[in-house]
Amino acid sequence: MPEMRLLVSGFGFRVGRAKYPGNPKRETRNPKLFLLLGFLLLAACGKAPPLVQREAYVFGTRVEVSVWGEPSEKAAQALAAVLAEFDRLHRMLHAWQPSELTALNDAIAAGRRDIAVSPELTFILQDAAAIATRSDQLFNPAIGRLVALWGFHADEFKPALPDAAALAAVVRAAPRMSDLSFAGDRVGSRNRAVQLDLGGYAKGYALDRAAAILRGMGVRNALINIGGNVMALGDKGGAPWRVGIQHPRAAAPLATLALRDGEAIGTSGDYQRYFELEGKRYCHLLDPRTGRPAEGVEAVTVLIPRRDGAGALSDAASKPLFIAGAGEWRALARRLGVADALRIDAGGVMHVTASFRERLTILSSDLKIAVEP
Repeated sequence: MPEMRLLVSGFGFRVGRAKYPGNPKRETRNPKLFLLLGFLLLAACGKAPPLVQREAYVFGTRVEVSVWGEPSEKAAQALAAVLAEFDRLHRMLHAWQPSELTALNDAIAAGRRDIAVSPELTFILQDAAAIATRSDQLFNPAIGRLVALWGFHADEFKPALPDAAALAAVVRAAPRMSDLSFAGDRVGSRNRAVQLDLGGYAKGYALDRAAAILRGMGVRNALINIGGNVMALGDKGGAPWRVGIQHPRAAAPLATLALRDGEAIGTSGDYQRYFELEGKRYCHLLDPRTGRPAEGVEAVTVLIPRRDGAGALSDAASKPLFIAGAGEWRALARRLGVADALRIDAGGVMHVTASFRERLTILSSDLKIAVEP
């Protein structure tokens, strides 16, 4: 059986070989790469107030939250509150372990059309449905059945193709977020093939919740990193928070970016969750139109300015821009309200919007750069 390769993107670097939800002991770490992270976070600290950091393992990835310039006790309380919130969201939104989301999926599959859910989950689903509409349904959290068929609802990915007939049946059923109906905090679906998987939204939503908690506790300067989805609050001792954008085919940053207060970045890549079979890579980013992993693209990164829901949009918007065709993605980005984006195709060309190119410090010389209007 061919060897399975799995790599997970982190904060401007690549961490280990595999990460498994709920089992951080199985994470392999590379000390040299953590030195790079330390450099990005601690450069130019000098005699500035201390940086307080906490790490955890939720949403199937490593998370890190950093607070700058606050008393140690206050920083520790704020960080504990954020990590507790991450754990709550992880348990509420898990796509295949028992959660409020899986209970909703079971009810939809049983044909129920009047399902009580929490006000928070109602908000999340309505927001995700609105983004799905603007993305022409290429962002589609309703395709959990496809995700499961490809083996990505598991702690470990097996290098195996799904049953072709089962795959075709889900594609014919065409589950989408517009199949959902809302009446207050009750949800229904006219399509029993809908199976919700918020893996392309939850990390971004968690960024927004973390920012709200930190600001509510009086923390002005912080950096929140959830497996490469990053949001900045304030700055770091008068200097901006500077983060790395992962090179899709090298264990080093492609570029760095100084984040402004409230900005969020999100990245989707074919190097984050995938398996290889007979020399071919199959990533977790599925095209709802075909039911198969998207091809021809290696990575997409978007930058969202400070606004309500910046984190959620940064997470969700990178997915349809990854799946869309070469001639579609720029128009789609505009419909999603994304002005700053880059897209690396399989030919080694980085297509980047002009406004985003001005913000980037490019570190890699092996990619051609095409600036898009």
